[in-house]
Parts: sequence; structure tokens; C-alpha cells
Amino acid sequence: MTTIELPAATTARAFAPARIRILCALFFLSGFPALMYQLVWQRSLFRIFGVNSESVTIVVTAFMLGLGLGSLCGGRISRRSKLKPLLLLGVIELATAAFGLVSLQIFEQVGALVADLPLPALAVINLVLVLLPTLLMGATLPILVGYLARTSGQIGGAVGTLYFVNTLGAATACIVCAMLIFPHLGMHAAIMIAAGINIAVGLGAIAAHILLSPAPTAESPTLAAAPSAPIFGMGFVALLAMAGGFISLSYEIYLFRAISFASGSSSLAFAITLYAFLSGIAVGARRAGRSCETLAPKDALRQAARELIWANLFGALFLPLMTQLAWIGNGVLGVAVIMIFLIARQWGALLPYLSQFGIAADARTGQRTALLYFVNIVGCASGAVLTGFVLTDHFGIRQIAVILLVGGTMCAGALIAAGQTSRQEKIRLGGLAIAVLIFGIGAIALLSNRLLENLQAKTLSDHDFAEVVETHSGIITVDTDGTVSGNGMYDGRFNTDLKSDRNGIVRPYALSLFHPAPRDVLMIGLSSGSWAQVIANNPDVSSLTVVEINRGYLELIAKHDDVKSILQNPKVKIVEDDGRRWLGHHPDAHFDAVISNTTYHFRANATNLLSTEFLELVKQHLKPGGIFFYNTTNSRRAQRTGCTAFPYGARFLNHMLVSQTPIAWNYERWRRTLETYSIDGKRAFASDGTDRARLDELMADYRQDSTTIESCPELLKETAGKTLVTDDNMGTEWRYFLHME
Repeated sequence: MTTIELPAATTARAFAPARIRILCALFFLSGFPALMYQLVWQRSLFRIFGVNSESVTIVVTAFMLGLGLGSLCGGRISRRSKLKPLLLLGVIELATAAFGLVSLQIFEQVGALVADLPLPALAVINLVLVLLPTLLMGATLPILVGYLARTSGQIGGAVGTLYFVNTLGAATACIVCAMLIFPHLGMHAAIMIAAGINIAVGLGAIAAHILLSPAPTAESPTLAAAPSAPIFGMGFVALLAMAGGFISLSYEIYLFRAISFASGSSSLAFAITLYAFLSGIAVGARRAGRSCETLAPKDALRQAARELIWANLFGALFLPLMTQLAWIGNGVLGVAVIMIFLIARQWGALLPYLSQFGIAADARTGQRTALLYFVNIVGCASGAVLTGFVLTDHFGIRQIAVILLVGGTMCAGALIAAGQTSRQEKIRLGGLAIAVLIFGIGAIALLSNRLLENLQAKTLSDHDFAEVVETHSGIITVDTDGTVSGNGMYDGRFNTDLKSDRNGIVRPYALSLFHPAPRDVLMIGLSSGSWAQVIANNPDVSSLTVVEINRGYLELIAKHDDVKSILQNPKVKIVEDDGRRWLGHHPDAHFDAVISNTTYHFRANATNLLSTEFLELVKQHLKPGGIFFYNTTNSRRAQRTGCTAFPYGARFLNHMLVSQTPIAWNYERWRRTLETYSIDGKRAFASDGTDRARLDELMADYRQDSTTIESCPELLKETAGKTLVTDDNMGTEWRYFLHME
């Protein structure tokens, strides 16, 4: 029997398509754990360093910069002539899994040591914490692009294909995490699953490297098609890639801000927004990659300009459609998802096109791709900082939409002006871009003037809000009846009158019912300032520290006579910070009462103030006999958690009252306090018969009965089987809209 040996080039050619398909499948799966790590790590770091906008910006920026630096490292590695991409991918995935398995423990230990450092130091610490895994993740794209480009000769096609499969894997992870992993399994399980996928991908890549023939290298030109020459200088495409990254990430922040308001800032809304955005980026990259493979350079350039013009048109239509279609209720969120996908699809095409226009298919392909990817990420990081932290503080959501529309038009104009097309073609495309800009500005001005009113009411509102305050921490609205809402969800009313209780103001007035001498009080959350006004004027209170994350509430309070005096009250100290972070930073601060009248239990990051871990933190800040009085918004899981964490407690209305010592319910003391209550020189109750009768009613209404007060033994019996709220399971944040409270 005669053995026939095939030439090495023939063997490599036969196996190349199989290697590319395997590589794409592995890179798709690689995107899945990358997104899971990002979601879990961000949440873990937010819990340590706070969810105020500074911390959020630092964490997100550090993650992106790590990816960018990793791409530069991958670019240098890609220049090696005997590069083995599948083997290298396998090693990177296994190393990422090793870090992932211990990541949460590392974050917790480091966070406990550095939590008191100033903001610049925290920025550096965040970058260091995520540097190793993000370096590994970021290195893979330029390495694999270098390999595919030398195989096909098409840079745009290689970038588009790999960007597509990896981003699509990340988008898929968004939905799987939001619907399955987070609500049912929690954060640590998510890390274990992500690491497991890393290991599977790593072993699969190594096995493919061993079983298939060696990959073609720069010394195997027989596999490469004739490469197309760059039509732009590297400096121009790098500048445009940076601008595109800035606008694209700014769009993500702006779009999420709108859909978060429309949904009442639910965690699921964030996941759906991210899914739509990443899916759009993936599909746009794939479309651009195919265009680069099939179109002549001038036609591809013309198509790239059209993509940006369409991006601006979709961006201009987003707010008008959200405003005018609010009447369909929650269905408007579906419209938002479609528009987010379309906007992201157009911007996702930019990077593959720029790669095709500015990078040659040679031994330095990977390095140049890495540089382009890096400057794109620098633009994204700049967008996170400037848009998420600066623009949102100085401009409203409609103004930001116009700013992004102008920026997108400038990008389209730059591409059109620099393109190798006829003067007539440039005028035609440029005129179209300007027409979209004018149309967009007009549509935003005329058709979205009641955007917030309509989205909050889920109907076409017939009146304007009385007040709107937009800051980087969120959007606060005040309706004409005095109802205050934060990010689209009810947040209280301006009212301190117990005789006309429209906002449950009896709860802060009841402080003396629970505690004999609440001298030093901490309150987490300010909202309308009504609670702070009542507590500060309790005759037994000598100091009130208020921690509020959104300084926009101070602007509102200064305009309302009922509450504005707390801003000058010598008893009151107001701190702008995340409540949990502030407690962690002040271990020596102790209080007779800690009060938390914060948001609904199912909203994003609400678990941070309801979990077992947070309750343990509060314990450390209570004086002997101190109480913790906090809003559970009727979550039975949250109420059971409170009764489990503290030996003594009860539900009072929708609040939990817990302590490490028996609680002295004293109605006589409470009545005496109410009789002497005075706010801004005005008595809460006069001495006439009408007010005495009202006090009699209050004492009768709030006597211990099952509707008003439920002791912990009774509550624990009624909630048997309910899972405790922990930082790991995130309470009901991912379960509420799935009807799994």
C-alpha cells in the first residue's frame, strides 16, 4: 500500500476553513463569560466603592482601559511569525478562568483595605483590580484579526467577523444572565459558570490546535488573497475611531438613561438595553465586514458614509418615538429596544470599515488593529467620563440627544470629505447628512417636549411637570400635585403635616414611639426632605446626618417652604455619597437610630440597602439600644431578612423596625412628643379639642394589631420558606418583573 504525502501548503489550505469556523465558534463562546464577568465585577466593585456616579464611572472606565491596554499587548504578540492563535486563545481563556474563580474574594479583601482612600487613588485601585483579566480579554482580538487577515487579505472582513461573533456572545450572555443566572443562581454561581465556559473554550482551543494542522503564518502567502491597499492614513482612521467610540458609548449612556427612566430604573431594563446595544454592534460589524469583502474600496467608503447618516437618523428619531408612543404603556420599552438596536447597528459598522480603509494585510496587521481598537476604547472611556459625569450634569436628555446628533454628523462629514469620491458625490452625501441633522433637531424640539411626562405616566400627558432636575445621578421630577419621583418611580411628596398625611409622614413622627431618646440619628436618602424635616424637629434629636446620593434633591428642597429650613438647620448635616459606602468609610460613627426610607425593593441596586450583609454593617453603627428603621416597600423577603439578622424587631406599616435589644413601645411617650412638636415655629398639634381628638385617633389607629404592627415571631411564621436577601442573590432585583418576589 502506497502512502501519498500532500504538500504542506495543500494541507494547510484544506484545514484553513475548518480552523476559521472553529476559531469563530470559540470566540463566540469567549464573549459569553467576558460579559458575565463584567456584570458581576462591576456590581461587586459598586458594592465596595459605592454606586454614586463617580464610582460607576471609575469602574466602567477602568474596565475599558484594561481592554484597550490588552489590545496593545495582543498587537505586539501578533507580529510574531510563528504565532499559534488557537493555542494562545486556549492559554488566555484558562488564565482568565483562574482569575475569575478567585476574583470576588480579591475584590472584597482589597476593597476593605482601600475604601477610605481619596477618589484618584480609588481610580488606580479599580484599574489594578481588573487589569489582569481585561488585559487577557483585550489581547485576543488583535491576535486573531492578524491571523484571519493574513488568511483572507481583508482587514475589514476579519475585524467584522470576529467583532460580530464575540459581541454576539456577550449580547447573548446579557439575556441569559438577566433571565436565568442572576434571578435563580446569584453572583458566585455566575462566576463559576463563566469560569467553566472559559475552561471549556480554553481546552477546546488547545485541542483544535493539536488536532488540526499548523496555522498559516506570514510566511504562507499561498493562503492569502491579494490584500487591498489602505486608502486613508493611520492617523485619520485612528482619530475617527476615537470619535466614533466616544459617540457610541455616549449613545449607550444616553439611551440607557431614557429607558431606565421609562422602566423606573429596573435592573432588567439595563440588561435589555445592553443586549440590544451589543446585538446591534455585532450585526453592524458583520454587515460592514461583508461589505469590505465584496465591495470595491470606493463603494465601501460610500456605504460607510451612508451607515453613519442612518445612525444619525435613528438617533434623532429615538426621543420623538419614545414621546409619541408612550400611550402603548410598557410596549414603549419594546420600541426603545428596536431603536437601540438600529442605532448601535449603524455605529457598530464603523470600526470594521476603518480597519479596512487604514490597515494593510501584512505582518503588522494585528499591531495596527490593536492600536485602532485601543484608540476606539479610549474614545469609549472618554464618553463614559464626559457624558456620564459631565454632560448629564449640565444638559437635559433632549439637549444631549442634539449634541450626539451634531457629533455624529461631524463624523459622517469627516468621512465624506476625506473619501476618494467625486465632488458631486461628496456634495450629495454631505447634503444628506446636513438634512438629517436639521430634521433631527427639529423633531427633537417639536415632538419630544413632554418626553418625561409621557414616559412616567405611560400615556400622552396633558400637562408639564412643575419641576425637573437632571443630574449625573438621575432625573428627578415633581408633578403639579407635589408628587416627587426619582428616575421615573414614586419617591415621596412635599408634606410634613401629620393631620393631612398624604405621604405616610406618620412613620418619621413615630420615632419616639420606638426609642426613648433618639439623640443622634442617621438617615439614608433625602428625597423631598419631608422626613428629614420631621426628624430634625423631634425635640429629642440633637443631630441628624443625612446621606443622599443625588444632590439634585437639594435644589428642589431649597424651593419649597415646608422643607427648605433643613438646609440651614444647625442640627442637620447633609452628605452627598452612597449610603453603604459612607457607613463603610466611617466605622467610628454610632447612632441611636438609623433610618432608611429609600426606594422600592426591586429597583437596580436596592439590595445594597436590604441585604443581610448591609444589616450586619448597620449593626456596627448602632449605639446600645439603637434601632434601625427602614423601608421594605412590603417585600416579605426583605422583612424576613430583617427579623433573621436582628434578635428583636417588628414590621411597622411597610417599614421594618429592628434592634439588638428589646424595643420599648411607648404610646404615652409618643403622644407627649407629638404634643410638643413644632416645625418652623408652627405647632404640629394645637391644644384645642379638634387636635386632641386627632391625637386620640392616631393612638388608636397605630396600636399593635396585625395590619399595622407585626412582631418578628409572627412574621417569621408567615414568611417560612422565603429566601433571605443577600448581596449574592441580589434580592428581587432580577426577579420582580418575572413575578418571582
